[in-house]
Amino acid sequence: MAEDGAVTVYSGSAITDAKKNPFSIKAGLAQMLRGGAIVEVSSVEQAKIAEAAGACSIMVSEPSRPGIKRMPDPSLVKSVKRAVSVPVMSRVRVGHFVEAQILESIGLDYIDESEVLGLADEYNFINKHNFRFPFVCGCRNLGEALRRIREGAAMIRIQGDLLNSGNIVETVKNVRSLMGDIRILNNMDEDEVFTFAKKIAAPYDLVAQTKQMGRLPVVQFAAGGVVTPADAALMMQLGCDGVFVGSEVFECSDPYKKVRGIVQAVRHYNDPHVLVESSCGLEDAMAGINLSDDRIEQFGQSGV
Repeated sequence: MAEDGAVTVYSGSAITDAKKNPFSIKAGLAQMLRGGAIVEVSSVEQAKIAEAAGACSIMVSEPSRPGIKRMPDPSLVKSVKRAVSVPVMSRVRVGHFVEAQILESIGLDYIDESEVLGLADEYNFINKHNFRFPFVCGCRNLGEALRRIREGAAMIRIQGDLLNSGNIVETVKNVRSLMGDIRILNNMDEDEVFTFAKKIAAPYDLVAQTKQMGRLPVVQFAAGGVVTPADAALMMQLGCDGVFVGSEVFECSDPYKKVRGIVQAVRHYNDPHVLVESSCGLEDAMAGINLSDDRIEQFGQSGV
């Protein structure tokens, strides 16, 4: 990446010497999570269950509450980090580089600049080259993904449902959109790449690199609506490197079994025998995680 040594200043003072942690190192740290499930938790107890079930990383978030969603309480993040041995990440608001500074000072392994939270800056994302730790950023298509990578994102989260409803349709649509654009790019003549880069508003060098690699330059996880082993395996078979699992997986009688099933499905997504075993006995875990009757009726009337 050309920006490996880039340092931007806020209020006249450099936050971090990015030369100590070039982009290649951050991307390599994100690669370590490939083939795993990142589980969102809101308590130390949930974090211990997720770790025991085989989660590759823990995403710490605040318990659900009304009002603007912000980064979690640093004391909660510290408690979770002390309680588990797997990498820990947490969310900051889009554009809120001070929240990122706070979480970095705690010693988090990864930071997620998340649209799931309230926006802090409507026009500017965090310059992630200013920080020592890898950043995760969301996208809905190839153009967004490559713009976030240019800003320094070391992992891309293909985002779907934001409401924790268990609805995977948006995630599938966005994953297929991104993968479809990459297939189109792979079949392009070299002269057409310039126009394509302009069309999707993405940096030409990253578009060319994506064409050469046949995939995004960084790991790509799917997030939103992944609540069953089958959901997780679907995302993997569509071309993702792993999945984010929302905290709704803990709203059942046996969260360990459910998280374990999803972890196994991610690891063995092409083995139907493992998927059968992972999916058995989870019917009670689906209670309350479904589309509303109104939504189902609208979908049926749409003619799709």
